[in-house]
Amino acid sequence: MPEEKTAPAPAPAPAKAEERKRPEKAPKEEKEEPKAPRAPKKLEGVKEDFRYIVRMANTDLDGTRSVTYALTAIPGVGIRVAEALAALAGVSRTERLGNLSEADTDRIQESLGKLGEVTPHWLVNRPKDWETGLDMHVFGSDVEIRLRDDINRMRMIRSYKGVRHEQGQKVRGQRTRSNGRTGLTVGVIKKTAIAAAKAKEEEGGKKEEKKE
Repeated sequence: MPEEKTAPAPAPAPAKAEERKRPEKAPKEEKEEPKAPRAPKKLEGVKEDFRYIVRMANTDLDGTRSVTYALTAIPGVGIRVAEALAALAGVSRTERLGNLSEADTDRIQESLGKLGEVTPHWLVNRPKDWETGLDMHVFGSDVEIRLRDDINRMRMIRSYKGVRHEQGQKVRGQRTRSNGRTGLTVGVIKKTAIAAAKAKEEEGGKKEEKKE
């Protein structure tokens, strides 16, 4: 008689994995209160009535810088003009601007207003003004206003410089072949045109060879 096949024993049930314990949430840390803004560091050699910001010619100047470098923040005032202003006002050039009294800053502003009358013509930025014929030194917001007016006048009378300004091209005789290009890049188009012409020539030569 054929042997009866015994059914395979059922596989043992897998042991239940131990439940993973979730890590306990750490207690919420108390939010730190926002810190108050720090006061500016006390500078050495500073007076009690020191001014960190000095208002002059409609411009906020840094009082922590020396007089010559602080005045350069005013449009139309450079290092040389700032040194001249300090000399005219009788103020030390190396002194911090915030240490000066209001009377000193007023003297600086007054000397800035009459700079064209006191200094030589090569120091001012607008010698022989076309309206008045006087040597003037323009500063503050007047610099941009005068520049815009001059360009508009040149465009109105159709001078060469005015036309160049209108076209957005170089004004003072610079090269325009390789620099200051506007619109389509001419050099790239020229290269592609040359490459296309060479390709046509090569194709024409091949066709002639086949005919022969």
